[in-house]
Amino acid sequence: MQRERYLIGLLIIILGLLMVTVIRPYDRATWLMEIAPVLIAAPVLIATYKRFPLTSLLYFLIFLHAIVLIVGGAYTYARVPFGYWLQNVFALSRNPYDRIGHFFQGLVPALVAREILIRGSYITNKRMAAFLSLCVAMAISAWYELIEWGTAVALGQAAEDFLGTQGDPWDTQWDMFMCFCGALFSLFTLTGIQDRQLADGTKAEQ
Repeated sequence: MQRERYLIGLLIIILGLLMVTVIRPYDRATWLMEIAPVLIAAPVLIATYKRFPLTSLLYFLIFLHAIVLIVGGAYTYARVPFGYWLQNVFALSRNPYDRIGHFFQGLVPALVAREILIRGSYITNKRMAAFLSLCVAMAISAWYELIEWGTAVALGQAAEDFLGTQGDPWDTQWDMFMCFCGALFSLFTLTGIQDRQLADGTKAEQ
């Protein structure tokens, strides 16, 4: 019950942020496109909670990723105040908030893929599970870049806020590199916590 109250609390925060940001986003179409993953993932996570509950670590990271997406949608990634602060502190040439978003784009899917592979007994070798999880994260990143490309072709100049390139000709490559870094970070630093929570969950089911 304590875990469920905790997860319900995270969900209420996300719903609250969505309600606040929908009132007056910088650009409503951009807001909708950026939060689309949240609108898709939340019902799926709720529907599968009883049958396939994830670790608390993963739910919390998904929660953080959702916040990154919602804030980016509200301001557009190139205009997020926290990004401007980072830009000033580190004397950067552009607002780096979208780099944070793509870092999470690797960090979270890699752990989701790893958890599914291990719990479903699809892979018994943890090194192979880590490699395939990295591949899944990079595949998701590549598909996201293709979606951005398709959006740009369809909407033209109207898609600029969604793309968030800020004039960088290497933005796509940077996005995929940050995804790669996020996936590596999670696989090297968070898998121990994930394994302990998976073991605790298995014991609880017995």
